[in-house]
Amino acid sequence: MMTKSIKKFLVLLVALGSVTVSCTDDFEEINLDPNRIEKISPGTLLNPIIYEVASFNTSRSNAFTFEIMQVSLPFPSPSGGEHRYDVGDGAGNSTWNTYYRWLTNIKEMQAAAVAAEDPNYEAIALTLNAWVYSLLTDSFGDVPMEEATRGDEGVFYPAFNTQQEVYTKILADLDRASTLFDTSKPMIYGTEILFDNNVGNWQRFCNSLRLRLLLRVSNRTETNATARMAEIINNPEQYPVFTSNEEAAILEITGVPPLVSPWGRAVDFRTGRAASAFFIDNLNELNDPRREKFFGQATSKDGATKIGFRGIPSGYDGGDAQFDFSPSSPNIELVTAPMISVIMSYAEVEFIKAELAQKGIISSDAQVHYEKGVKAAIEQWGAEFPADYFENPTAAYNGTFERIMLQKYFALYFNDYQQWFEYRRTGLPVLPKTESMMNDKMVPVRFRYPATVQQMNSENYMKAVERMGGDDINTKVWWEK
Repeated sequence: MMTKSIKKFLVLLVALGSVTVSCTDDFEEINLDPNRIEKISPGTLLNPIIYEVASFNTSRSNAFTFEIMQVSLPFPSPSGGEHRYDVGDGAGNSTWNTYYRWLTNIKEMQAAAVAAEDPNYEAIALTLNAWVYSLLTDSFGDVPMEEATRGDEGVFYPAFNTQQEVYTKILADLDRASTLFDTSKPMIYGTEILFDNNVGNWQRFCNSLRLRLLLRVSNRTETNATARMAEIINNPEQYPVFTSNEEAAILEITGVPPLVSPWGRAVDFRTGRAASAFFIDNLNELNDPRREKFFGQATSKDGATKIGFRGIPSGYDGGDAQFDFSPSSPNIELVTAPMISVIMSYAEVEFIKAELAQKGIISSDAQVHYEKGVKAAIEQWGAEFPADYFENPTAAYNGTFERIMLQKYFALYFNDYQQWFEYRRTGLPVLPKTESMMNDKMVPVRFRYPATVQQMNSENYMKAVERMGGDDINTKVWWEK
């Protein structure tokens, strides 16, 4: 017998033209009440949503963001590859299918919270919905929202909302969610895995996410985003945000089922992978303690001698034999439970504040926020922050936006697609190019819509494509310059 949630999901696959996805999950089996299988509480789906989306995002960081943003690359890699901007038509398929699967569950969770008249669970559902829709729309542009996840109502061919409409809706939902949170009211439907039922931290996540998304659209003057961000930052009692790593939205994956690593074999994370020279050379210049947390040392070709942290240029020209060493490879401990999955960090909040202060939007000290962000980003990974770190001229705040964004790039390491999104917003950090890079040496700015969507929802697909100006990896989304 299928749950209502799974029935909705199967109908959704037809509506969106998705392919097969497993219908069983450890979390769902644990949370189902066999005596009331057609009815869920507001907490039934919460842990599956958090774990499944966060773990998927962690795997996509490695599979896509690391290559596009020159963090690591497959090696050997004689030709092609996403580090050479060779992005296939189906590169976004899993992103589309996974996010819509869990948006269906978030919708059902929200309905259960409303029915139970529980404002905290309703606010959490609104926050999760905004989080997932932001990832979806920033990956594709216009997407179905208003008519999405309504297959049970007979809406099988959902219209696409513009990205502006999506952002307007999710920002309004986050604003409303912040007012719904009630720290005096306990979360009574089981223990959730992200904040251990700390309502205050859920509210901090809600408002921190608002800052991220307002900054994302701040190039669009009609959003009034800068004033809205200043209002949040200047009113911490009304709009609390993260103030420490302990409050951040970072999922602890313990290794105890169902909280298991997204990597069935942790060795696959390291095998055939190399650190990118751009990423690791910058860490070397900073003498940054994250090097050994992220990578192992390079060795001589025979593996007998360690030669420090060295990478391979992303998009490199020529054959693999040109490199007379074995490059640094990713640290397997990053994907061996106990491990973390970053949803949104405290460091990101400080870098948002640093940018706003540097631009004169808020009156606080950009250097203070910059230094807090760097320190938090280092300590987040269990590294010790060196007392003399900022005595290094390449690490010290120099008053430039470029310096802030380089450190934010490191702070967004292993955080879904955030490095890619921020690069598209700012053009920073400046990534080196090679003659072997494809796509006219341009970083792709979106995924193409899945072929199944093009075929099964063709009329609405064509309307969206015409409105956006194409369905291409170089078609800029609404908020991009």
